[in-house]
Amino acid sequence: MGIRTRRARTRSRTHIVGFGIAGIFGFVALLVLALCISLGALVGQWLQDLPDYSSADAYLVAEPTTVYAADGSVISEYYVQNRRTVEQDQMSDYVLKAIIDTEDKRFYQHNGVDPQGIVRAAVVQLGGGSEGASTITQQLVRNTVLSDEQFEQTLKRKVREAYIAVQMEKMYTKDQILTMYLNTIYFGHSAYGIEAAAVTYFDKDAKDLTLAEAATLCGLPQSPTTYDPLANPELATTRRNTVLDRMLTAGDITQEEHDAAVAEPLETNEGSFTDAQNEYPYFTDYIKQVLLQDFDQDTIMKGGLKVYTTLNPATQRSAEDAVSSQLSAIGNPKLQAALVAIDPNTGYVLAMVGGRDYHTSQYNMATDARRQVGSSFKTFTLIDAISQGMNPNIYLTCNSPMRFTSTWKVQNFANANYGNISLARAFAVSSNTGFVQVAQAVKSESIVSTAQSLGIREPMEAYDSLTLGTTGIPPIQMAEAYATVATNGVHRGAVAITKIEDRNGNVVYQHEDSPTQAISAPVAQASREVMEGVCKGGGTASQLTSLMKVNQPVAGKTGTSENYRDLWFCGITPQLSVAIWCGYEQEAAVYVGGSYGHPYNTAVPIFAKFLNGVLEGVAREEFPTTKEAVTYKPNRDWTFSKTNASISGITTPTTLSWTNAILAPPKPEEEEKKEEGADASQDTRTTKTGDTGTQTTTGTTPSTTGETGGGTTGAGT
Repeated sequence: MGIRTRRARTRSRTHIVGFGIAGIFGFVALLVLALCISLGALVGQWLQDLPDYSSADAYLVAEPTTVYAADGSVISEYYVQNRRTVEQDQMSDYVLKAIIDTEDKRFYQHNGVDPQGIVRAAVVQLGGGSEGASTITQQLVRNTVLSDEQFEQTLKRKVREAYIAVQMEKMYTKDQILTMYLNTIYFGHSAYGIEAAAVTYFDKDAKDLTLAEAATLCGLPQSPTTYDPLANPELATTRRNTVLDRMLTAGDITQEEHDAAVAEPLETNEGSFTDAQNEYPYFTDYIKQVLLQDFDQDTIMKGGLKVYTTLNPATQRSAEDAVSSQLSAIGNPKLQAALVAIDPNTGYVLAMVGGRDYHTSQYNMATDARRQVGSSFKTFTLIDAISQGMNPNIYLTCNSPMRFTSTWKVQNFANANYGNISLARAFAVSSNTGFVQVAQAVKSESIVSTAQSLGIREPMEAYDSLTLGTTGIPPIQMAEAYATVATNGVHRGAVAITKIEDRNGNVVYQHEDSPTQAISAPVAQASREVMEGVCKGGGTASQLTSLMKVNQPVAGKTGTSENYRDLWFCGITPQLSVAIWCGYEQEAAVYVGGSYGHPYNTAVPIFAKFLNGVLEGVAREEFPTTKEAVTYKPNRDWTFSKTNASISGITTPTTLSWTNAILAPPKPEEEEKKEEGADASQDTRTTKTGDTGTQTTTGTTPSTTGETGGGTTGAGT
């Protein structure tokens, strides 16, 4: 082979080597480029469905709704997480320094992601240690914007987290981010945020934390369970001292401060915020029900609302004391009572007792129970009759029993014969036979309309027996309706919330007074004057004259449902409208002292005790008056089914025979004997029991049996 050939071959091999190396580098470069393009595309895909991190709302965390009484005191909080948001100036400086030195010492140098921190964490982990690389900003993003992904240990989540952290640092200052972070992180024991942690572990505000206490809390986020100072004080102390060491290294505390804090024994003082089930649980449960009409559950439990209510703590205590005192005096541990007190001049609910013991039963009898109201419904019949021009002085035959149809017989309480008495007197003694006649004369449809205008919202069937209180109505509606009488016919709906603010202090609801003239002032005044007779001599609540220690005018009406199951008194003064119910949660006859219960030994004494407590020392006020008068029809224009026209049309009664209204209720055995002698010629009846009480269908005309006293006959009070 010639030299020229050998050189050509050598040159050829050299070129092959050169081209081979270049090809490899080129291939690698192309591969890297392809990977970068692919990775870029993948990252771009990961970042396509990010939450709206540009909105300030994205960084809001669950915060409790706070409920305030009328005096500004906190009475409840609704929350999913025990968290209280505070501003940075409400945090101890030691907290601000400790959390940075412990969690992210380059916080003020990086832009949301710390490359040095990532390298440092990698080195520590390669050496067998453990150290996180997430910055404070990244942790905040993880706990708020990406809270749904926070437990995913994937590269996708880390990339999304880092990207949002960088963007967040462009929108907020470092101090804003730090404040949000300290209000967000979990410190163990259900405490979210530094304020909740300070109260939980040391029963003090975050601004009052000492150096040692701040170091203890700032050591918790890494592992709240492990370093729990309540459960593991030794480990918590070790962790606290580690935090103090880091603060010293960072130059945020002196050697003297460090040594003094390390030498301190760990002393906790466990505290708590107001719990949702507090001393006014029936009322605050009702507030939550009202809120749910306009807000969803998440907003109520997490939205940080501030709800200002009408509850007056002093009035509430008087109500609770009155109920508790009378129930204790009766000595029947199963007997329940409910009370609602409303300011008639504003509609504000000042007090609410929903039952005997919230811990035993959370069912709110004051707002949710639809129990037959008995003769306390006669007030609406009276008002409707007067509004139609029926004079309270008109006379009725009120004997007992009376048969109104072939299948419906009505009797007065204890089967009392009152003879011929005025409408006003029939109301005072609560004559069932008299008021059925009135209801027939004015028409039950009109009574329903009047009751609705006063504030009764429950469905009512327009039967003649409606006047006997066969409809189930919660006490809060009865208190609202009676309040309309106290204000000369001006109706206001029951109000429990006066204002609501969002978490930023913006007013989202403000109550505005919007009264309506439900009935004319003369009608209300005339009705109220009749109602005052119930609370005087011979009336069914006449013992109020001796039980009441306060000097205030009072009017009202007692009520007893069929078989003594529900015992009522609804009463008004110029300052208050009060509805009181007594009975069992599961409907049954009430017994007091071996006899059937009666309003005069249950609801009426509660009313008196309540007024004595809440109005003690209050100067006498008078109900509003008007110089206008009701235009009454001539008595002879009215026709009553069981009263002779010569009686109803007179101005002065020709006969007056009535029994004192305050009759002791019969003992059970006496009632049984009375039933044995009752008229046995009645038709077969079908009884239906539901939320609105017991309704009896007789023949083709449905009717309810009225009130207490023997199944087929009404005997209300």
